[in-house]
Amino acid sequence: MNYFNLLRIAKNALMRNKFRAFLTMLGIIIGVASVIAMLGIGQGSKKSIQDQVASMGSNMVFIMPGSQQRGGVMMGNSSSQSLKLADLDAIKQQCVNVSAVSPEVRTSGQVVFGNENWPTSIYGSNTEYLDIKKFGIESGRMFTDREITSLAKVCLIGKTIIEKILPKGMDPIGQTIRFKNIPMKVIGVLKEKGENSFGQDQDDLLIAPYTTVQRRFLAIDYIQGIFTSAISESKADAAIEEIQAVMRKQHKISKPEDDDFRVMSQSELIKTFTSVSDILTTLLGAIAGISLLVGGIGIMNIMYVSVTERTREIGLRMSIGGKGRDILMQFLIESTLLSVVGGVVGILFGYLISAVVGSMMGWPVVIMTQSVVVSFFVCSAIGIFFGWYPAKKASNLNPIDALRYE
Repeated sequence: MNYFNLLRIAKNALMRNKFRAFLTMLGIIIGVASVIAMLGIGQGSKKSIQDQVASMGSNMVFIMPGSQQRGGVMMGNSSSQSLKLADLDAIKQQCVNVSAVSPEVRTSGQVVFGNENWPTSIYGSNTEYLDIKKFGIESGRMFTDREITSLAKVCLIGKTIIEKILPKGMDPIGQTIRFKNIPMKVIGVLKEKGENSFGQDQDDLLIAPYTTVQRRFLAIDYIQGIFTSAISESKADAAIEEIQAVMRKQHKISKPEDDDFRVMSQSELIKTFTSVSDILTTLLGAIAGISLLVGGIGIMNIMYVSVTERTREIGLRMSIGGKGRDILMQFLIESTLLSVVGGVVGILFGYLISAVVGSMMGWPVVIMTQSVVVSFFVCSAIGIFFGWYPAKKASNLNPIDALRYE
């Protein structure tokens, strides 16, 4: 059995019907290209989410109020007042895996400058907040501990606020804006961060001393959240355990199910979004994989037609000494050749489609080598699998019956 000759015969047989061979390969081309492009888009979205969540601080751990029970009625998280400044001090003193701690209080309202106004939110924090949330200062300065103690009416503002209410070219530093009719002096401008994974504009905010927001805007004595940084990303889980132990001690809670607070980390958010992204990627890949299956059925159909058309040729080859396994390999090589060539062309189209989608629609696309290799081997296996039965049928023909076939 000379495989080189069989390959040459298979190539010549396909070249006699170029257009039919192309249409047969088209299903494989579309299938492979779809799988590569879909998986590339899915992996790109996954990486984008991971990068954006990490940009908010991959070692960040935050504590939010949980549900509380009052008079037999379960209160929602929004009405919970379980977090106090004493909790923050306890975390700072007792948690060795925590490097920075900041309270957070927030409210929404209109920010006004001259005749311009814009709906936004103001966040109250301490001096460690910017490092924890990965905010940078482009110009100006951060407020001081003294300004926190004195409930100073100062703030830092994001780029969106500047674009919406300040005249173009005006230096924001030193300007006085109003939030809920309370004048606030701008002492700093935050570096631009853009949108986060949830589509929220991270530059549409004001940051002020937490005491100012807590007393002047909200008139409350509790805090709405506590943000911390673990000493490293690998220590985030240890930091969570320490914080939970300290908080239960502070709130005199003996059972974890009675917690009136929730502790989460960015790594948990990354895992959650990654799992969702993986499910969507698998779904997209499975949908695209259907095209490969359809392409394989097309190969089987064409190979059946080819066997029928060349029945007398098969009989002639057998009558001059051709063996059944030679006929089997001849048609099997034809079907494999169709799928392999279609797979190679499909890979090229997959890269092309991914590049077009990435550039024109602005979607992140990451093509993994594994997806390309798997797609190629799958399409090769499809050629062998769907070409086997027609080839086996051809090899089992009776030479005399084949020669008589009209």
